[in-house]
Parts: sequence; C-alpha cells; structure tokens
Amino acid sequence: MTAPLRILFMGTPDFACPSLQALLHGPDTVIAAICQPDRRKGRGRKLAPPPVKAQALEAGLTVLQPESVRTPEFLAQVRELAPDLIVVVAYGKILPKALLEAAPLGAINVHGSLLPRYRGAAPIQWAVLNGDRETGVTIMQLDEGMDTGDILRTATLAISPEDTAGSIFTRLAELGGPTLVETIQELKAGRITPQPQDHSQASMAPMLTKEQGHIDWSRPAEEVHATIRGLDPWPSAYGFLGGKRFRFFSPQLVAKPAAEPPGTVARADGQGLLIATGTDYLQLAEIQPEGKKRMSVQACLCGTPIQAGDLFS
Repeated sequence: MTAPLRILFMGTPDFACPSLQALLHGPDTVIAAICQPDRRKGRGRKLAPPPVKAQALEAGLTVLQPESVRTPEFLAQVRELAPDLIVVVAYGKILPKALLEAAPLGAINVHGSLLPRYRGAAPIQWAVLNGDRETGVTIMQLDEGMDTGDILRTATLAISPEDTAGSIFTRLAELGGPTLVETIQELKAGRITPQPQDHSQASMAPMLTKEQGHIDWSRPAEEVHATIRGLDPWPSAYGFLGGKRFRFFSPQLVAKPAAEPPGTVARADGQGLLIATGTDYLQLAEIQPEGKKRMSVQACLCGTPIQAGDLFS
C-alpha cells in the first residue's frame, strides 16, 4: 500500500476551500496551509482572515501567511515542513522556481477553466462573458509561467443560460475537490502522463474592473445577457436613470425585435423590466437601485418609479 503523501496546501479565497476539504478527507496528510495575509474589509476596515485560514485553523492545521513567498526565510520554512507535494488553489501569486521545486513531486494547481483557454485571474467570469456553453477545472503541474504548466486532468461542466459567474464559481469549486484527489491518487500510482498545453490555443482572462459593468444597450441582446450574468455578483452590470445608478441581475432573453431605442424600458411591472437592446429585448427580474440592496423588480417599483419610455444610459 502506498504511504500517504505529505501535502502542503496553498490557497486563499472561497474557491480553494472545497479542495482543502477534499484533501482533509482524503487518504493523504495535509501538513500545513499557506494563504495570503489578513486584509482589511468592509466599511469598518477591520482585519479579516481569508476563508482558507479560517477553514485550516478549524481543522487544526498550522497556517503560514507570508507577505512574500520569495524570501529565503519562507523557503526555509517550507523545506522544514518537508512536503512531498505542494497543492495550489487560487493562492493569488505566481510562485518562484525554488518553491515549486521544494517538494519531490513538485506543485500542482486547480484552475477554473479548460486550459489553455482562460489563463489568468478571472477565468470563470470570462467564460460566462463570452457566452461559452462549457467550462471546467484543469489540474496542472505548475511552472514559472501564468497557468502554462502541463495538464494532468480536466473535468468539464456545462454552462446554462441561467448560470452566473457566481453560480459557476460555486460549482467549479465543488468539482475541483474530488478531481484534485483523484489526480493525486493517479500521480501516486504512476498512471498519469502530463500533457503539454497547446500555447497557440491560449487565451487570457484578465482581472475585471468596475467600469466593465457599464452596459452598452446598443449591443445584441445575447451579449448584454452574457455581460449581466458574467459580472454577477461582482462587479455587476449597471446603467443610469435620472442620474442614479441601477445594477441589473437575472436577465432573460425575449426573442422579439426591439421597436424602441436601445436602453428604453418597454414595460415595467411585476414580471420585471423589459428593456430594448440593439437587437431584441431583455427581461430583468432583479435590480439594485443606488444606495439600496438587491431586490426583485416588483419590490423596487413599490418605491422607485420606473416606467415604460424611461431610457437607461
């Protein structure tokens, strides 16, 4: 019987938590967790631990939070832990060669796309923004590049017209855990042949900005539909009416050529807002008026007058 591996886990946000949980319940031993330092959040700007830290401490793991992973002191700490394998899931920084080579089996990563498509910080959002019908997770061997290492295993996931970046985020995170554990067992058994990526097919998924959420209603309905879903929950898609910002959620395509100028409200009632685009209409079930919480359009209309003929910029 193969001895359990000593695994050093590196991850920071919610996306990494299901993978850590799967490892904790798997046949190998997680010896410590490394995550980004606590950051100030919210209106009170209080220090808050990253999700992986909270999960690791609850499991009784040692947690390290270096400001830099490139110092000799940190590398010495890792070598002292003597890991057989380093597992990285959304840690947040590119790792130096010395760290990647600090474990005999190297370092492997759980990435939220089907590589080489969508390398970078926001692969899940860009898959939805671009109207893809499928995405997945890739388990890869880490190298010094950004998501350029050899592929060990992939698992696919369908994207429905109702999916948002948030819903795909959750489903991919859950898919990553068992896929990671299966990959490690195959590695231990010597049954995986790493496959180099076809770099000619690579595409990038850069970090999103708030400005990307400003809707251009003259675009085709399918593109606006994908924008609203791909930016939900952050930074969210928005438009302006009467000088106030409104954020939009839960869109549905209405296949009927728009008769009004793009951005015009064709109907506002309990069913939602029907808004003209450059081609057809979108019906929006949820909205967030400036300074208020996200709510149903029906609830919004009780206190915010939006009516047919209004034009969102």
